[in-house]
Amino acid sequence: MRHGKYRFLIGALAPPLLLYGVFVVSPYAQAFYLALTDWDGLSAEAGLVGLQNFADLWSDPLFLAALRNNGVMLVVVPTATIVLALFFAACLTLGGGLRRRGRGVHGSGLYRIVYFFPQLLSVAILGVLFQFVYTPGNGLLNGLLGAIGLDGLQRSWLADPATALPAVTAVMVWSAVGFYVVLFTAAMESVPTDVVEAATLDGAGRFTVFRRITLPLVWDSVQVAYVYLGILALDGFALVQIMSVGPGGPDNATEVIGLTLYRAAFTYGEFGYASAMGVTLFFITLTLTALAMRATKRERVELT
Repeated sequence: MRHGKYRFLIGALAPPLLLYGVFVVSPYAQAFYLALTDWDGLSAEAGLVGLQNFADLWSDPLFLAALRNNGVMLVVVPTATIVLALFFAACLTLGGGLRRRGRGVHGSGLYRIVYFFPQLLSVAILGVLFQFVYTPGNGLLNGLLGAIGLDGLQRSWLADPATALPAVTAVMVWSAVGFYVVLFTAAMESVPTDVVEAATLDGAGRFTVFRRITLPLVWDSVQVAYVYLGILALDGFALVQIMSVGPGGPDNATEVIGLTLYRAAFTYGEFGYASAMGVTLFFITLTLTALAMRATKRERVELT
């Protein structure tokens, strides 16, 4: 019976593992090899150039601009998204008071649907939608600013180097925050009610309950959110491709590594050089994920 169980497990796991190896692991391995070549994407031959592609990256102003912009997004997107998501989730779970603990404020179910709605839209729809929002002449944002008497703040948001990257970053935050509101709300509702009641009876206010009890108990969810949002911030290709001038402009203000990689491969035919960018991005993502997990690690909170 034991051997039969192992045969069943091997038979069940072998097909998905084989597919994963062929379609995921194999392309990754090929990318590492191609990063050491001058392959143009069409010829059958690829000449080895060693680490020259990686050396060229650090003297490429376009790649350095993309790296800088991704660095800014890496700081802003996870931080802003998590802060907003925690705020809205706390409003939904703690805002209803002690008697509604576990049920949230009135209409919290509707609020969750509203917050989650951007997740139902594809990146292409988001990009086109916010192109109209940021349109200089009759866009929603400039129209709103004009309606409330703030005409001096009106801008060509996506055509101004000073505002193009913040405008795209704001869309990334807006599109992501709803998912993490739902995630954090579910985590906060799992906090034991008796612990919150005891803290409330001891005179703790809502902010103290959130800071001293709720946040430590949902920290694992926050840690996971930070990692996933960091990966999102290191991408940004689709929104930049759709929304930005150029794309990647103006003056490389919205250039990101994914866009630089795509242009190098499919516009200039430098697949070896593009693979070097991909490998570099892979190690940057891996390193930052490990650092984020270590920096946000806390002692596990146990309730007895």
